[in-house]
Amino acid sequence: MSTWVTQLRKGLMEFCILNLLKHGESYGYEILQSLQQIEELVVTDSTVYPILTRLRKDGYLKVRVAPSGEGPPRRYFSLTVVGLQRLKEMNIYWHNLQAAIELLQLGKQAGEEA
Repeated sequence: MSTWVTQLRKGLMEFCILNLLKHGESYGYEILQSLQQIEELVVTDSTVYPILTRLRKDGYLKVRVAPSGEGPPRRYFSLTVVGLQRLKEMNIYWHNLQAAIELLQLGKQAGEEA
């Protein structure tokens, strides 16, 4: 079961990060800490940072660099207009997927009365 959970978490990280950033900009370590506060979403920095990099390269995130009171400057990530649209599409799909899985759990077919 642990392999399934690990793969599911990894698959959902992009979705979770985008949903987290819809509430405002955040820097990488802060994103990691927010995810780690939810037991089902605990991941490592080696999972989160490559996703942030890919989302930025894909145009879903923009980065603002600002000085840090401690250590090197921080890279703050926020959603672009394209990122907001992507998140909207993902949330619609998630809602539909969740409804379909609930039908399966109830032993019903799509189109049947609930």
